[in-house]
Amino acid sequence: MRALKIGLVVVVAVLFVGHFLFPRPLAQTAEQRNSAPTADASSTALIERGKYLVERVAMCIDCHSPRTPTGEFDQKRWLQGSVLDFAPRHPIPNWTDVAPAIAGLPGYTEEEAIRLLETGIAPNGKPLRPPMPPYRMNREDARAVVAYLKSLGKR
Repeated sequence: MRALKIGLVVVVAVLFVGHFLFPRPLAQTAEQRNSAPTADASSTALIERGKYLVERVAMCIDCHSPRTPTGEFDQKRWLQGSVLDFAPRHPIPNWTDVAPAIAGLPGYTEEEAIRLLETGIAPNGKPLRPPMPPYRMNREDARAVVAYLKSLGKR
């Protein structure tokens, strides 16, 4: 009998603690249960992910955004292309001296830009010119980058 009481106390204690450690979600209306995230929320999240990838991971701004005379990024010409202020120490074939504008993705369809970011191959079938890295992004990251760049519009 004593073992039964101890067992019952243990079960009640576990249920009590579990209730506070793992609370159940609040009751939802049928409308709330059936509603999916809005397109705006998902596209905003995709654009924010793309912004993070462009500005903090791939560092596109380093080449594709011009700088002011003091060396800071020119916010008015963000990702609008720039003359590169560096060159290789040794000749590299096909080196480019200008990074093109990528704000708004001028000259690319969304699918072409995604394919470029997934394969490192331009729409003309040729590899990207150095110093542009031949990225091998996964599809979701490439979609996010394209969504962010498209959101900037043609500036």
